[in-house]
Amino acid sequence: MNAFMLKAEEVARRLDVTLQNGLSDAEIENRRERYGKNEFSRRPPVPFWKRLLSALAEPMMILLLVALFITLGVNIFRAIIGEHTEFIECAGIFIAISLSVGISLIMEGRSRKAFEALNKMKDDFKVRVIRSGKATLIDQSELVPGDVVVLETGNKIPADGRLFEGNGLTVDESALTGESAAVKKDPELLFENEKTALAERRNCVYSGCFVTAGNGKMVVTSIGDDTEFGKIAQELTKNEQETIPIQEKLSRLGKIITVIGASISALVFIIQVVYAGISGAFTSGTAAFQVISEAFISSIVLIVAAVPEGLPTMVAVSLAINVIKMSKKNALVKKLVACETIGCVNVICSDKTGTLTENRMTVTDIFCDGVLIKPETLTAGFFADNICVNSAADLEKTETGTRFVGNPTESALLTAYGKAAGLPEYRTVREQKEKIFVFPFSSETKNMTTLVKDNGKATVYTKGSPEKILSMCTSALINGKTEPLTEALRKKLDEQIAAFQKQAKRVLGFAHKQTEIPKDCAAERAQIESDLIFDGFSAIADPLRKEVYDAVLQSRSAGVDIKILTGDNIVTASAIADELHLLDADHAAYEAHLLEELDDKALSDLLPRIRVIARSTPTIKMRIVNLLKKQGNVVAVTGDGINDAPAIKNADVGIAMGISGTEVSKEAADIILLDDSFATIVKAIHWGRGIYKNFQRFIQFQLTVNVSSVLVVLISVLAGLKSPFTALQILWINLIMDGPPGLTLGLEPISPDLMKEKPTPRNAFIISTQMLTRILVNGLFITLVVLSQSFEATRFIPASPEQVPTILFTLFVVFQLFNALNSRDLSARSILFNGLFRNKLLLGMFVLTFALQIIITQFGGAVFKTVPLTLTQWGYIAAVGFSIIVFDEIIKLAVRLGRRLRSR
Repeated sequence: MNAFMLKAEEVARRLDVTLQNGLSDAEIENRRERYGKNEFSRRPPVPFWKRLLSALAEPMMILLLVALFITLGVNIFRAIIGEHTEFIECAGIFIAISLSVGISLIMEGRSRKAFEALNKMKDDFKVRVIRSGKATLIDQSELVPGDVVVLETGNKIPADGRLFEGNGLTVDESALTGESAAVKKDPELLFENEKTALAERRNCVYSGCFVTAGNGKMVVTSIGDDTEFGKIAQELTKNEQETIPIQEKLSRLGKIITVIGASISALVFIIQVVYAGISGAFTSGTAAFQVISEAFISSIVLIVAAVPEGLPTMVAVSLAINVIKMSKKNALVKKLVACETIGCVNVICSDKTGTLTENRMTVTDIFCDGVLIKPETLTAGFFADNICVNSAADLEKTETGTRFVGNPTESALLTAYGKAAGLPEYRTVREQKEKIFVFPFSSETKNMTTLVKDNGKATVYTKGSPEKILSMCTSALINGKTEPLTEALRKKLDEQIAAFQKQAKRVLGFAHKQTEIPKDCAAERAQIESDLIFDGFSAIADPLRKEVYDAVLQSRSAGVDIKILTGDNIVTASAIADELHLLDADHAAYEAHLLEELDDKALSDLLPRIRVIARSTPTIKMRIVNLLKKQGNVVAVTGDGINDAPAIKNADVGIAMGISGTEVSKEAADIILLDDSFATIVKAIHWGRGIYKNFQRFIQFQLTVNVSSVLVVLISVLAGLKSPFTALQILWINLIMDGPPGLTLGLEPISPDLMKEKPTPRNAFIISTQMLTRILVNGLFITLVVLSQSFEATRFIPASPEQVPTILFTLFVVFQLFNALNSRDLSARSILFNGLFRNKLLLGMFVLTFALQIIITQFGGAVFKTVPLTLTQWGYIAAVGFSIIVFDEIIKLAVRLGRRLRSR
């Protein structure tokens, strides 16, 4: 039922209720059984086993599981054929999996608990209804369709309804529609177009909104999930989020590593079997079985070498630690990977009201006594008295600040009055003035007038539409003197007023006069409101948050486009966009109804030009987000209202306001801003970029380990030698040794220069060309040096035959430790002369892991198949390991010189 298209009486007839008496007790019980309670359906919590499976389904985690099953299979196979087994390898991989999954579940669980604490369901509140002809108070959850509800200033609207009475009723619908100004309601209006925007249906009221002035009555048309609020909440459950950029990148990397690792191991297996056949090793069935089993084991070792076991753990730990750090920066991360994804964002679709602006009407300027002033410099006089006396609003002190009670515009005026120094408290002024009569504001008269008794006479104060106020004035107060309101002065005032109106500010005119006390005020209104003295006007707006201008400027300089999707009208929306310098010859503002008529192709083509969409609906917001993502953009959506929730849910990163945000918007979000500051989003983008760079540092380091270990094993096997590393040694290299230094690479201090770079494209491979070159070059260098030690003719570290495997293993580990220092920088800068000691944690881990390697080498022979080395051999190993830094510095120096030559 489109109640906004029907008269209130017709709505009541269809709901089978009388507007005067309301529902009977018997009918209430019937409807409660039919419609249920006035509550939203809550989704059941995700079972632990589903969250566990989701964590295990991550690409890198699948690789770890593959490695676990492979090593388990190898050891079972060894046990069957009677060889020595080392199930400790399986235990090592199992610990890695448990650590990664455990951290992920624990951290997301903590974020979820914090979110739930922030987002507790609001206590049930009382509603005044008419039932069986009597007024009574009930819990809002007990409302049913057809109930007659009495609305008064300050009430929260408990359900959707059609108005049938209204006296100066205005409603704040910003949470639902994004309309910043309170909406004046009129029960007598009818609409013929069923597509009339929600923000324009002024004969209806909606659940979750607030009455800011006046009073009225409504008949309930929808409750719970059937309300506009509820429909949006239910829509969220239908739109599952797609994979985000980092998941796509890691999945792609995982597939490539899996294919390469499996291909190389298969190739090695085939080559070994062919070599054995050519050499005549298949002399018997037992011999053939032995050859094939050894070839199989060698191939499995290669797969273990190819899999970056430490990556899932590093990702989980790094994200978890950064979630904690971001929470200290007022960004509560609900979804772990969101703290990285936000760094790749290149488009922010932002709501206006409550996000870019304060969602609080504020007096920005006052024209008084012929001059333009700020509220802080207002002085005593008729203008100041008008604000205090000619008002029905009030201000209430709370723990978090000041709450507006009554009309937001009048409350804003009282707040501005309070900023002026030396003026008495507004309540004191009211108490000193004896009111005679009040003409309340109405949409017909467009002004409010109050008469007060003053020394036996009456002082008339009026305020309202500046055009209306000026039409009632014959003079104006200029420089402390009353001057005739000439045409020249009127024109000057009109120009001043028009300048503020072009900025989408609401202008109120003020006037007064002193006269004899009327005998019948109601009958003499025309006389009372004539020959007034014009005192000036105030400019009122929902101002930008203090930090927004700089934050938007910084975002755009970082290559992040800003689009405003708001429920406000196009004039107000464009004014805010102009203030932020978002509109120019190439970028414009559009109204939503014009865009809704376009097909996806036409709208996609227009998207680069769109900077503002006024009168946005949840549907158009969601459509814009999905089209931007299809174009390859990484999209963040930020908002605080119910109408923002579907777009927040569909974005790559959904961001909600923690203080002013509605429950539904916070439910849909990935990140909640605890301070409601747009600047926090910029900080989060900076952090996210740093996290992404740290992932790249670790990946460069880890893949250098994998490439060099695969090459060493592969070339050794092809050369007819036994694999230089056992599977457990490979696991130690990939996981235990790379874990501590790799994790500290993931915590590398974030560079302030990151916000000068462009965002990482959605389809960009996580390994850049420069990274790949360094992985291959350094990996090849390590391989050649290690293999040189394998052959007696090229051996450079003196060792007995029994010590050679231990030296190869230890030398390889020390190479990787020094290479971790190389990986701190992804560019061609020298690490020796650029902040070598900036990441002290990495240096500490370097010393710790070096010490661990000494311990397992000297004393862990039973497990790792090592023998003790001499102090001289350790000196050789340390010196040769350091050569990877020297080699890398020479390569980077050559790159820098090449760039200088090309730039000349």
